[in-house]
Amino acid sequence: MTKNILLVGVGGQGTILMSKVLTAGLAQMGYDIKMSEIHGMSQRGGTVTTQIRYGDKVYAPGIGEQEADVIVSFEKVEALRALPFLKKNGIMITDHHEIYSMPVLTGKAEYPSNALESMAKEVENLYIIPAMEKALELGNVRVQNICLLGVLVKVLKLDAVNWKEMLADFVPQKALDLNKQAFDAGYAMI
Repeated sequence: MTKNILLVGVGGQGTILMSKVLTAGLAQMGYDIKMSEIHGMSQRGGTVTTQIRYGDKVYAPGIGEQEADVIVSFEKVEALRALPFLKKNGIMITDHHEIYSMPVLTGKAEYPSNALESMAKEVENLYIIPAMEKALELGNVRVQNICLLGVLVKVLKLDAVNWKEMLADFVPQKALDLNKQAFDAGYAMI
């Protein structure tokens, strides 16, 4: 059976790093994996989306509407935008963090203040995580992604891999302990 995970965030949040660690762990667990990344002006705060499909045999990386088993969002409006891709009874993991787009910052658009409430009405399995707050508490906003990885691993029960050990292949040695702490913090949030 194939599982579909959609990661959505804003450029600079570490969506790509999280997808690389996740796919390496899934490969270590023996799954066939296909991954596709979409960078929408990612260096300018645009949307970044990664589609990951894994299972015994996966033929294509694309995830269509109502096909994602899990969506992990680094920002709540990105979660709202991705909602059409979530399966009925799917899992939504989202940080409650807000990042304002240029139209919002210039007053040409309004940030939807009811994003979480809208999702709560539609998503039965909704996890609202203060990952950015935890990252700030740990001392570096850049570990928000690894905190969310810890949440995802716990929710999907992907414990067959030593994720913290695997982080050494993807983050600089000087940041390894902090990333391990972030993983543990995310894992403990559920």
